Amino acid sequence: MGMIGGGKDAFIGAIHRIAANMDGMVELVCGALSINKDIAVDSGRSLFLPEDRIYTTYEEMLEKESQLPEDKRMDFVTIVTPNFAHFAPAMMALDKGFHVVIEKPITLTLDEAKQLKEKLSEEGLVLCLTHTYTGYPMVKQAKEMIQNGVIGKVRKVSVEYRQGWLSKQSEREGNPGAAWRTDPKKGGKSGVMGDIGTHAFNLAEYATGLQVTQLCADLDIIVEGRQSHDDGAVLLKFDNGARGVLMASQVAAGEENNLILKIDGENGGLEWHQQEPNTLLLKWLDKPTEMLRAGSPYLSPIARHNSRTPGGHPEGYLEAFGNIYRNFALTLAARINGDSQENTAIEFPSVEEGIRGMAFVDSAVASSESDKKWIDFTI
Repeated sequence: MGMIGGGKDAFIGAIHRIAANMDGMVELVCGALSINKDIAVDSGRSLFLPEDRIYTTYEEMLEKESQLPEDKRMDFVTIVTPNFAHFAPAMMALDKGFHVVIEKPITLTLDEAKQLKEKLSEEGLVLCLTHTYTGYPMVKQAKEMIQNGVIGKVRKVSVEYRQGWLSKQSEREGNPGAAWRTDPKKGGKSGVMGDIGTHAFNLAEYATGLQVTQLCADLDIIVEGRQSHDDGAVLLKFDNGARGVLMASQVAAGEENNLILKIDGENGGLEWHQQEPNTLLLKWLDKPTEMLRAGSPYLSPIARHNSRTPGGHPEGYLEAFGNIYRNFALTLAARINGDSQENTAIEFPSVEEGIRGMAFVDSAVASSESDKKWIDFTI
């Protein structure tokens, strides 16, 4: 693995490195870890990278790595830069023949996401989009149960993602993560929907196996003087006739990372909380609620494949991230070795989810700015 961004002054880069290293399948061999040359070099040295593979620009890294023998150069690159700096390095990496792991949202615009898909098809390469929450075993358990008809036809989907870290003007108080996320030129046309709304949207579609066809959105800027949305609510219509509600806020003072998914079917419902991720509640119309727990032998094969410890040993965010990297690494290793990959438990988000996420942001903004009640979800 090579890495673009994610130096010692960044949060998410360290998360990616921990997740990638969790199963001993991925080794960090090179990096262009910061646009600041001193930080890039210091970060590379702190990670014990060879001096000649510590790069100060992504262009230099991709060019020089592509010239190395196949058994020496990196196999893929992870891009952990801010949103506005996703597209160019991803396109260059694909052009040089490297597979890509990329942070969400996939790009700054829907058009860029579509260009990435076209480039992937041309080059025959693999892209992994790190929608972390799909990596949790109990989310995968919920998906499997819905597919198997356990709760009957899905009727209602509720997903909410509450954070409070932008309740004040942190972007003007020296917080670099807040600064670029609230700048439409760097974070995209809707800060809250691009940053966490896409997670909520992706989780709803992933777990239910349904797709949004129409939406009605109300997005807002709560903190005075901010340039980008920090709060919003969206009504959803799904392709099976189900209705949904999505709420995302970064100004819910006191909240940490409170992502909640509730799915109601004809015969029962499912409920999952990211802050208590090892538990999935199965609610019945005519009998007591059941509590399913990660690491238990009664879980589905896909949930067991993505469980790492015996029941009662907590797994969380890092392990979910690690599941995405492991599934990507298993897929890539099979491709490199010329083996077939037929295990359906080995899955990860890709460019298609990235495109739908960008289309969600565009549609939500268009709906919020329109006097029309409902608009079609279009890609």
